[in-house]
Amino acid sequence: MMNPGGEMLILLPALLCLLPGASWAATLGGLGDNILGPHKFQDVGNFSTFLLDRSSGVLFLGARDAILSVDTNNLNQVPRKIVWDVPEEKRRSCVAKGKTEVDCNNYIRLLEFLGDGRIYVCGTYAFDPQCAFLEITSFTLEKVEDGGVKMETGKGKCPFEPSQHYTAVMAGGTLYTAATSNFLGTLFDISRATGTEQERIRTERSINWLSDPEFVSSAFIEESAENNPIGDDDKIYFFFTEVAKEYDLYTKVKVPRVARVCKSDVGGMKTLQRRWTTFLKAQLVCEDRPTGQRYNILTDVFTTQHTPGDPSSTQFYGLFTSQWEHEELSAVCVFSLAEISKVMDGPFKELKKTCDWINPEPVPTPRPGQCLNNALKAEGYESSLKLPDKVLTFVRDHPLMENSVTAAPLLVRKGVRYTKLAVTQMGGGERQKGAVLHLGTDRGELHRVAVVGQNATLLQEIPLFSSQEPVNNILLHQGLALVGSPLSLARVQAEGCALYSDCKECARARGLGCDWSTEEAACRPTTAEPGPGDVVDNALRKCDKEEGRCSPSMRELRVSLGLRLLLPCVQLSPRPCSWEHPPHRHTRQHNSDLEVTVTEDSLGDYICTCQEAGPGVRELTPCRRAAYQLTLEGPNAGGVVVTAGGRHVLAIYILFFFLGLAFGAFLLYFLTRRRSIVHQGHHLPDNSLSSEKGRDLLGSSATPQSPSSASLLSDGFRLTEKRNGTVTSNTTTTLLSNNGNGGHHGNSYSGTLISPSNGHGNSLYSNCNTSNSGLKLTSDILAADLLDGRTGERGGLDMRESGDEVDEGLGDALGDGIKGLEEEMASFPMFKLPAPLAQCEESSI
Repeated sequence: MMNPGGEMLILLPALLCLLPGASWAATLGGLGDNILGPHKFQDVGNFSTFLLDRSSGVLFLGARDAILSVDTNNLNQVPRKIVWDVPEEKRRSCVAKGKTEVDCNNYIRLLEFLGDGRIYVCGTYAFDPQCAFLEITSFTLEKVEDGGVKMETGKGKCPFEPSQHYTAVMAGGTLYTAATSNFLGTLFDISRATGTEQERIRTERSINWLSDPEFVSSAFIEESAENNPIGDDDKIYFFFTEVAKEYDLYTKVKVPRVARVCKSDVGGMKTLQRRWTTFLKAQLVCEDRPTGQRYNILTDVFTTQHTPGDPSSTQFYGLFTSQWEHEELSAVCVFSLAEISKVMDGPFKELKKTCDWINPEPVPTPRPGQCLNNALKAEGYESSLKLPDKVLTFVRDHPLMENSVTAAPLLVRKGVRYTKLAVTQMGGGERQKGAVLHLGTDRGELHRVAVVGQNATLLQEIPLFSSQEPVNNILLHQGLALVGSPLSLARVQAEGCALYSDCKECARARGLGCDWSTEEAACRPTTAEPGPGDVVDNALRKCDKEEGRCSPSMRELRVSLGLRLLLPCVQLSPRPCSWEHPPHRHTRQHNSDLEVTVTEDSLGDYICTCQEAGPGVRELTPCRRAAYQLTLEGPNAGGVVVTAGGRHVLAIYILFFFLGLAFGAFLLYFLTRRRSIVHQGHHLPDNSLSSEKGRDLLGSSATPQSPSSASLLSDGFRLTEKRNGTVTSNTTTTLLSNNGNGGHHGNSYSGTLISPSNGHGNSLYSNCNTSNSGLKLTSDILAADLLDGRTGERGGLDMRESGDEVDEGLGDALGDGIKGLEEEMASFPMFKLPAPLAQCEESSI
């Protein structure tokens, strides 16, 4: 059953695509004047830093050569702008050092309140980081006597390169940063970057402390007097991904880390002078134990407190991906401050000369790495300068903890890459109902996922920006989400049951305290506790008696022989899904979806079952998520079908054709070369002839050079793509699946690839843009050959360029032939390279 809004959109062919009911309603109904695009920002782009004044609602944006101020209460007001660019002479000097012209600008990477009516602003300033002071009331940068901007060095406070991973946090008026500290981007420091010269301390230059890190996030945890009976010190936490030195494998294994330093740390007297004496780090493990899948690349962290003002209730939501997965994949794990503190108070890890990691014994007293508290001060250790050398030597050589901070994923989604995360807690204290995850994608979308107990339910997918604008900032403020990309800013509602515009969306939010009112035809908050059983399933039955979350109705699909189908199955919990289908070999599972090539043997029922956990139950139970029945429509269903045998024959013909071309080209080159040599023999003297022959026979010593890359930061450049000097570019194509829910359907399909409805009001992958606003609308059914984009595979052939349709069988055969040729060439020893062996490295201390 389709939403009324969806039926109206079908009548608007100019929109070209359709969205799920909730997505288009939220986008068109609530976001018309709430998205600021490039034209509103006076041609300023590359926004990378957000700073919100929560008292006034003014948002400060750090961009390229500019700082902007936006009143989030009135987005129609023209943003205020300060230009802070680089002199032309300095720009030319930067280019002369080998940097691109676009990178030699001033990219604002730091905006932090100083607490005295000013904002501390730092920018890359053509690979020579500089900092300035912004007066909030006048919105101007402080000037010197000659009228220029008052600046101070930003080294150690701001990265040199625009796209380097970096994080900073202000703690009591003092800036703590994690950044590169040299022009080449090869030195990394976690440091106290401001304050007196004696208080500016940093990490030791050792691979045991930091090993090629990619900094992600930081948080200041202030101990309150009520919850701090031992007088413990305030702490700063840093989250990053680094190359693990505790693993001796064939490749560099990356691991996510959490590191901690103490606010009162001022370094040691002799050992660790101007270095941290409290630096400890531990591994974060986000792992799905039933499947053994581990997510080891940390991409974002959101810090929140269940009970405001109580630091012990702090939780860190981490956004992860996997180093070993070739397809797009995202997972969310949550770690509590109590678990991190327990690991930091546990045993240390040590590397001996045999490359075996063991627990060092004995641990000296007072315990290395601990923050100053009342007990230490009573023993005479009022400052880290008074700590014994044996304690400082131990913590210098043993910064890594033996135990890891482990968590199971709250959410796992394949085929989508999340870039930013924000979390809204629903309820508080003992009445905690769950959480809503606000997830930004690399395609300009905002996804909302409800997490209640062990189950995660996809609520909404809202297209905000163009598919080329990744979400790089999400701030939550007074029930709103301020979502940013390198070129745009959007303001959307983030809280309340009114967000869910239809019965089925409201039912999926039942665990958050929402209930559908049939009298008002709206979703309203409720204090009534849900009854026993599956909360969402019972709520869905109010919308459609025949349709439940774990009891979907059978959908009949009328198909023709040779057709390829992609049957969607929405995976709502981080557990695997399986398919029941007729016994044949014409299926292939992509994530939780199933690709089917229609033959006589493949007709029948297809049922997808996922593992989920019920309320108050830890054991996983099977939940039927989708059901389809494939029936044959008839011989005139349409579409050109190439049988499997015909495809193989065609592939062989194409393979021989290319081999013949290659042989002919080689023969022509050989004959031309021979004729040239003979011609030279008639016109050159003997000594010259022998010299030229020798040159022809010698192999070229020139090494092919890779073409120079484009600018790292052109408009719309993805700041999250670069990994410490390396830019990765992914070109993806997405396949749309339609929405729609309800009872028995009879749909007829013809063509090459069909993605039927997921049956839950969601279009999981949308990439269709309008020309002006960049809002993406999803079609009800898309018959196309874009399977590579839907499944995460990268196809090298575009079978529908500029709307010209090409026979799919020919395309598949051509692709299979080329793939076979590549596999055959890969079998020769000359094309095989040995895997690099990562040597066990000793401590550099």
